[in-house]
Amino acid sequence: MAFQLKMLPPLTDLETKPVLKQLAIARAELAMLNGRSATIPNETILINTLSLQEARDSSAIENIVTTHDELYKAQLFTDYFNNAAAKEVSLYAEALKQGFALVRRQKLITNSTVLTVQRLLEGNEAGYRQVPGTALVNEQTGETVYTPPQSRKEIEAGMDNLVAFMNDDTLSDLDPLVKMAVMHHQFETIHPFYDGNGRTGRILNILYLVQQGLLDLPVLYLSRYLIATKADYYHLLQSVRDNGNWEPWLLYMLKGVEVTAKQTVVLIEGIRRLMQDYKQQLRTGLPKIYSQDLLNNLFRHPYTKIEFVMNELQVSRPTATAYLESLVAAGMLQKFKLGKSNYYMNNGLYNLLREGAGPISKAEPIVTQHEAKRGKK
Repeated sequence: MAFQLKMLPPLTDLETKPVLKQLAIARAELAMLNGRSATIPNETILINTLSLQEARDSSAIENIVTTHDELYKAQLFTDYFNNAAAKEVSLYAEALKQGFALVRRQKLITNSTVLTVQRLLEGNEAGYRQVPGTALVNEQTGETVYTPPQSRKEIEAGMDNLVAFMNDDTLSDLDPLVKMAVMHHQFETIHPFYDGNGRTGRILNILYLVQQGLLDLPVLYLSRYLIATKADYYHLLQSVRDNGNWEPWLLYMLKGVEVTAKQTVVLIEGIRRLMQDYKQQLRTGLPKIYSQDLLNNLFRHPYTKIEFVMNELQVSRPTATAYLESLVAAGMLQKFKLGKSNYYMNNGLYNLLREGAGPISKAEPIVTQHEAKRGKK
């Protein structure tokens, strides 16, 4: 029997006692994260650094794997895209940042928002699926695990309903964190695109929390948790489809919010302490070049270059070069060469982000037959 997509909201009691208990914990940790994110003086520091970490881990779930070094070089030099995975991860980070800008401005998540995010991820205008034949299969066994809606009409109806569920609070009085878990399940069940469904869905999670006012910045580092529990993630997704078994899925997602909010608070605290340390070193050791703008430049990205300092501090090339060379001499940056260009690494920030990335699961992902040919979801 063909799968029949059910419209939202679910016609069952989702906020059970166990769910409400875990919800209270998750909300408290998320509120703590939102408060700590405000302690970093320039919001672009967290948006840039954490979006890269989220991009890297979310892409790794789909077997798009790159090193921190390759990713940072791709961000630093726009023509340094000899590493295809680094390019894909960079596109993810850009889609997340642009999606955040849209939601912050519009206070809504529309079909246009969803299509924009996926377009930026994939670099094409394919839009929602129009040709039937998509199925989710286990890469290892080739077994069909789930067949999503096939017709364009059903996909569009499902997405219209999902967007209404996200934006119209009169449709459901569920807590926003519970709604996030429901909407993520529904999006992955509709599976509206030929490619990029998993990554688009994870970006939508973050954007929804921003839209609901639970996060001021897109800093919930959820993909780290999904990597470590990937087998559970796919199993619980399918269990809701097969059995309507919502409670384990909701508990899983709420636990993910709790765990990753805690981890991200630790990461932000590490960035804040490191910035304070660098600030003190600059003030005492290099007072002539100290400025908050220079400090921000050193923490907006683990790697910087002369052109970044020139543009952000509005100084000449010789002045920017002198600043960076002074920081190298003081042991605050490390200098490297790529081709004819120099770049400078903030070792402390690089190590902090690398150590905060979390383990990568070796579990086999479920991908669509179409996407398996391309090696990604």
